[in-house]
Order: sequence, then C-alpha cells, then structure tokens
Amino acid sequence: MALPAPLHGVIPPVCTPLDPHGEVDTASLTRLVCHLLDAGVHGLFALGSTSETAYLTNHQRATVLETVRTAAAGRVPVLAGVIDTTTARVLEHARTAAALGADALVATAPFYTRTHPREIAAHYRHLRAVTGLPLIAYDIPAAVHSKLPPALVRELAEDGTLVGLKDSSGDDGTLRRLLVALGGRTARATGPAPAFAVLTGSELTADAALLAGADGVVPGLGNVDPAGYVRLYDAARAGDWPLAAAEQERLVALYALTDTGPEADMGRSSSALGGFKAALHLLGVIAHPDTAVPQIPLSAASIAEVGRRLTEAGLRPDA
Repeated sequence: MALPAPLHGVIPPVCTPLDPHGEVDTASLTRLVCHLLDAGVHGLFALGSTSETAYLTNHQRATVLETVRTAAAGRVPVLAGVIDTTTARVLEHARTAAALGADALVATAPFYTRTHPREIAAHYRHLRAVTGLPLIAYDIPAAVHSKLPPALVRELAEDGTLVGLKDSSGDDGTLRRLLVALGGRTARATGPAPAFAVLTGSELTADAALLAGADGVVPGLGNVDPAGYVRLYDAARAGDWPLAAAEQERLVALYALTDTGPEADMGRSSSALGGFKAALHLLGVIAHPDTAVPQIPLSAASIAEVGRRLTEAGLRPDA
C-alpha cells in the first residue's frame, strides 16, 4: 500500500516469536500482528532491533516478513528492516523485502568499519536508486557506532532519498534541533503536510517528541501495550497534553519490565527482549518467551516480576 505522507502514528517494531528450537513461530507471530492491529496501530516495523533481526538467518528474515505481510493483509503499511554491515549485503535484504511486498525499507548506516558522512549518503542514495522503495533511515548509534548528522538527514530528506527517520539515538536535543530545522512544531502541525516523517524510537519520551513535532513513535514496549501508545498518540494529536503525559507516565512504569533481568547476570538487551517476550507470553499472545541464542533467558523470578508489572499497569486485571 502507498505510504501516507508523512508516515505517522504508532508503528511498533514487531517482536519475533521463536520456538524452543530457535525457529520462527509463525502462528504466534500472526497472533502478535493481530494483537497490534486490534489496538489500532498505524503501521508495523518488521525486522528491526526488537525483532532480533541481527540473530536471524536470511531465510528466517524472509519468513518473518512474509508472515507479517500476510497477517497485516494491507490494513497498515509494513516497513521492512534491511539492516546489515555493508551496502551490498543490505541490497540483498532489500531485494528480498521488495519481492515479499514491503511498503518501505528501514536501513542503518553501514557499520563494522568506520564510515564518513559522504559514504553514508552514498549508501542511502544507492539503496533508493536500486530498489525504488521508500527509504527510512534508522539512527541507532549504540548498535552501529555512528550518529547520523542532522545536516545529512536534512540533505537526504530534501533531495528525496529519504522519506523518514527513525531516531533511536537517545539524543533528544539533536532530535529537537532537527525538528526545528525541518520547520518546527507549529509549521509541521498546521502547514502543508511535509513528505518527511520523524519517528521517535523512545518508549519513555514519546509525549515530549510528539509535542516537539515528531510524526510518530516506534516503541518496542508497544508490542506489550499497543493500545496505551495509541491512546497517547491520539491525546497528543488532540492537543490534550495532560492526558498524553498521564499515559506516558503509566508506560514509563510498565517499561520497568525490561530491567527484571539482573545486570550482573545478563546484558540489557537480553533483559529487555526477554521482558517483552515474557509479557507477551503471560498475556497469551505468543506461545513461548524464548529469545535467540546466545541471549540469556529470564529466570522464573524475573518472569514473575514481569507479571507483576503487567498487573500494576492494568494489563492483567484477573492475575
């Protein structure tokens, strides 16, 4: 389907349910997509960081995207992550995504070797020229070890290479400066709709980003409570900032489920992804809470704490 201009709303980065053997659980993934669509999300981002895409084989990536596309059935746009180290590798993923009917591609800067901004620009321009699909830049310095310069993002927006940015940098000041450079909150809210979308990947400051002029949110926690983020977004669009802030504060408390794994025992990614999947398992959305090897699974005590957080957030009223 054609992307709205700009892309907007709540676009969760879809978790990838796995079975105990590490294979994609397509039945659970289909239920998860339905769980998200029933909550009113505006798009789906398959094969991002929350999807554990770095742990998946090429065949598994294709299985995930095909399953999400089939379950979405054209109701919302499906964005496909094509994350890899080099332009040539990204192009392979992009061609597969195009063949499977992705509505847009999401790509980081090249990584492993250090890249200059001009090389990053060439990377995005080559992807756009070869695939012809709408292209969204994914700014995630913690994973790729380079920050997309705002001036470069604006340049690639103005020449039509990029249709959007998913900002997972954690640098709210730079994000605000980019939004101002793109016209600021008032112009973006009241003027002609800009073609370039700014999406925040922050679960914890979505209300602030929307107030600053962002077009949407891509929250990993949105897998667990998509309806909460839709309520937050709707309140922001209506200008009801106290209601948006109240919903954000409830979601901040729920986000504590990502820290239930002891820091001395496991990485923060294992804890966060384990928390999302444990929550989805406890909610009956997915069959297994397994994460990809070599991530360390949550203990029974940590899973019990995830359940407590769900109850506090009103997601398990009968627990």
